[in-house]
Amino acid sequence: MVRSTNDRRRRQSHDAMTGRTSLDRNETLMGWLFIAPALIGLVVFLVIPILMTVYVSLTDWSGATPPLQAEVTGTENYQELLLEDGLRRKDFARAVRNNLWYVVGVVPTQTAIAFVLAAILNQKVLKGKGFFRTAYYFPSITSSVAVTLMFVFLFQTRGLVNSVLPFQDINWFDNSNGLIHNLLGVFGVSEPPIWMEREVFSLEIWEWIAGPSVAMTAIMLLVTWTTVGTMMLIFLAGLQSISPSIEEAAMVDGASGWQRFWGITVPMMRPTIFFVVTLGLIGTWQVFDQVYVATFGGPRKATITPAFWIYFQSFDNSAAGLGAAMAVVLFAIIMAFDWMKRRLVADTGEV
Repeated sequence: MVRSTNDRRRRQSHDAMTGRTSLDRNETLMGWLFIAPALIGLVVFLVIPILMTVYVSLTDWSGATPPLQAEVTGTENYQELLLEDGLRRKDFARAVRNNLWYVVGVVPTQTAIAFVLAAILNQKVLKGKGFFRTAYYFPSITSSVAVTLMFVFLFQTRGLVNSVLPFQDINWFDNSNGLIHNLLGVFGVSEPPIWMEREVFSLEIWEWIAGPSVAMTAIMLLVTWTTVGTMMLIFLAGLQSISPSIEEAAMVDGASGWQRFWGITVPMMRPTIFFVVTLGLIGTWQVFDQVYVATFGGPRKATITPAFWIYFQSFDNSAAGLGAAMAVVLFAIIMAFDWMKRRLVADTGEV
């Protein structure tokens, strides 16, 4: 009797273990089936294009024939961009220089304005919050081409912007002078010192510190206006996730509004700020449509960016292999900036 009872218990235990193992296998299979569409999408639309871009960057593909038929040239495209003195490296250096100033100008500005607007719209006493949120967000969902054409009209020599400024003869989108050079010119500095004539990556140091051109500044104002709304909504979501009890406790302790803002709101919003800055860095290094519509890289290549130059070389200059190499280098630049940001600020926003 005892033996039969033990046998029955062992069989039940074995059946339970076998059934559980089978259930685990079924759950694993079902899990893979559920994520299969997403994985297939990632492979088809992300992994394969990235691998093809790397391959094409090692060829002389013109874009008019199948890429697998192009002649493999190895690292020749990268050498022309990064190592060999010539027009192609100089143009790419101009594009990087222009985009660097664009990043420096746009990312801090759009982040600061968006954060301030979100803080104002998060106030309980403010009336008409829905209207202001819609008004600030509306430029972000409007066609970038339409908005750019509107700004081109506003920034004409006889446009609305010049009509309210003391200087009424600025042709914004046809002025290649750098803002820092213009500022130095006010103090009579029009020629660089000898040490600034030294070339770094095919451009003189004097050219690197020229600042954004007047035309690029107009594009920066345009992009800031259109992106602030999206960043504002992200900040607003972060602000609304902060428990009101924390601020109420600070008010009980006698903290002023300014002290609560810098001592509570900003520290608790660091992860959101980190996220917004990340989006800003990635977006500013990919600017294309505003440049294409407003200036097409002009005047005198003062507004070309790596993303625009990739398009120009690939489609207008029939050098898709070179364009692919620039795309790979641009990807490396974005990753380098993101790495530096992560080194300076942790994922939680802690410095």
